[in-house]
Amino acid sequence: MTPVNQMIESQRFEKWFEQRYPNRHNIKSDKSLYDFTMAIKNRFMRKSSPISKVIYDKKIHVINNALGLHSYVNRAHGSKIKSKNEIRISDIFRSAPEELLRMLVVHELAHLKEKDHNKAFYQLCCHMEPDYHQLELDARLFMIYLELKQN
Repeated sequence: MTPVNQMIESQRFEKWFEQRYPNRHNIKSDKSLYDFTMAIKNRFMRKSSPISKVIYDKKIHVINNALGLHSYVNRAHGSKIKSKNEIRISDIFRSAPEELLRMLVVHELAHLKEKDHNKAFYQLCCHMEPDYHQLELDARLFMIYLELKQN
């Protein structure tokens, strides 16, 4: 039995998670999420493609079984090609610890340069967020935490 399963069995997991992440962020609106994302982008990826939209999306987790999505559309405008990038973050992250939201935003921003989850992708994520791998695991634990809170 894993340590997480042991904590769940002994009903200590929720308290442990709340002690690990006692605070939640104040980034509740799509505009504040956009500003938060752009601050990270401008710090680490100034020269990457522009982002046209960053929003919380209520449908992501249900439809795609994902926590965030990035999409891009290339449109021909005469002889020029315009690229439009969007980032959608699962609505459940409105109530997440800021560290976990930041990890998810970093993940989606990294897709602006690296479309696949390869070594270069994860190196870029770790450059923007040094604790990326631990926070990615903790985001999965956050999902378990939310599920236990509902029951």
